[in-house]
Amino acid sequence: MTIEFQVEGMSCQHCVAAVTKAIREQDGAAQVKVDLASGRVAVESAQPADALKAAIDEAGYTVVETH
Repeated sequence: MTIEFQVEGMSCQHCVAAVTKAIREQDGAAQVKVDLASGRVAVESAQPADALKAAIDEAGYTVVETH
C-alpha cells in the first residue's frame, strides 16, 4: 500500500537520504520516493502509517499531513 506524507524540514539531498534511511529501518523492502521541492514522501510499505510517521519524526523531520 502506498502512503504519502507531507514533510517539513527537508532542504537537501542529505535530508532525502536521512528520511529514506529512517523509513527503510522500519521496512527494508519499502519503496521510497521523495520530492524535495514539494516536501512529499511517497512510501510503498506493508508497515502502518503511524510507524513510518514516527520514524520520520525520529529522524528530525515533521510530518504535517498523511494521505
